[in-house]
Amino acid sequence: MTGPLRRVAWNLRHRWRRVFALCVVGGGVLAPLVTSLWWSLPLVWFLGLFVVLPVLHTLAKPLPDRDDGNDGDRGRESDPALDALRERYARGEIDEREFERKLDRLLETEDAEVADRDRDRDVAARIRGTVERELERVRE
Repeated sequence: MTGPLRRVAWNLRHRWRRVFALCVVGGGVLAPLVTSLWWSLPLVWFLGLFVVLPVLHTLAKPLPDRDDGNDGDRGRESDPALDALRERYARGEIDEREFERKLDRLLETEDAEVADRDRDRDVAARIRGTVERELERVRE
């Protein structure tokens, strides 16, 4: 079980919008009591919920990764032999069995430079995933 401080830190990091909204509501309720001005409640609520919260949300929203989207694999360096193989399969010049056989041969003969550069990632699994997505797209 995690400690209460760790739980609070996680909530502040991942649920900060809810925490901020609760603070705005609480501050709005306390504002008239502290200032003796009745109109401070709607003012604090309006400014907090409709001005400050959207601005903070926009500023804190993470930027999308370059790999998001359908054409994420196209931005990377691509292997011309693999691209030619995909095009031949898409045009119907080769069948699925021949495509798989040639793909396996391409993966076996991958040069050492690419293998060293992509050591942390499993190149074969990444290419297979791309090929499977393309197969699904071609079948549709």
